[in-house]
Amino acid sequence: MTIADIGYGKQFEGWYDRVFPNDAATEATVEALAGFHPDPPRGTLEFGVGTGRIALPLSRRVGPVTGVDSSREMLTALEKKADEGEVTAELGDIRTYRDGRQYGLVYCVCSTLALILDPEGQREAVARAAEHLCPGGRLVIETHNRPGIVAQHEGLTRTTMFVPYPEPNTGIQMHATLLMDNRVWQVSSVWFEADGTHRIGTEAVRLLVPEEVDGYARDAGLRPEGHYGDWLRTGYTPEAGLFVASYTKPA
Repeated sequence: MTIADIGYGKQFEGWYDRVFPNDAATEATVEALAGFHPDPPRGTLEFGVGTGRIALPLSRRVGPVTGVDSSREMLTALEKKADEGEVTAELGDIRTYRDGRQYGLVYCVCSTLALILDPEGQREAVARAAEHLCPGGRLVIETHNRPGIVAQHEGLTRTTMFVPYPEPNTGIQMHATLLMDNRVWQVSSVWFEADGTHRIGTEAVRLLVPEEVDGYARDAGLRPEGHYGDWLRTGYTPEAGLFVASYTKPA
């Protein structure tokens, strides 16, 4: 079986966990997902599991997690951390993945959905997620928020941002460009290590608004439940750089 892979894992192999460490933000995401879970015994599925940053600690809260990703590099990194939780890794394309099971919670975070650059592909991914939900189950999606990202550019097509990290002399510099009427966001990131070395990766995402994801969900037979500006379930605002949306499958 051929798996469509955009090469994200190859670019960020070896330093993804430096950019996205197990920090307070990760803990907040895990805590929120555990709270969103309507029925942990029915199981949990992550679309875009990556190196297991969320799935591994979540499995310690709700039980075994199945994680799908198209990157062999990411899944190899996940396998090396197998003792940190109970996650079954599956190589697959979230637009076409089917395992014949239904779960209480399906989630897709860290803008994985936005890495699919066409609306039909995004719609297909949400449809596959809905198929994997048991009646009464919940889908949770976190992705970049188009108006919030555009606001960060302050009227510019191109902008540069730097984020220092807690570890001394480390940080990430992002060179971002808005394309296609602000619907595509291309970001080249430079990660600086304390020893003077650096790594470079480039990604592009198709920016979304909650109403567009709602449309995908309704087409898949799900009911929109809530839009949030963060994992604390703060109300959604257009200025937020990310949004979280939840959906339920009718019982």
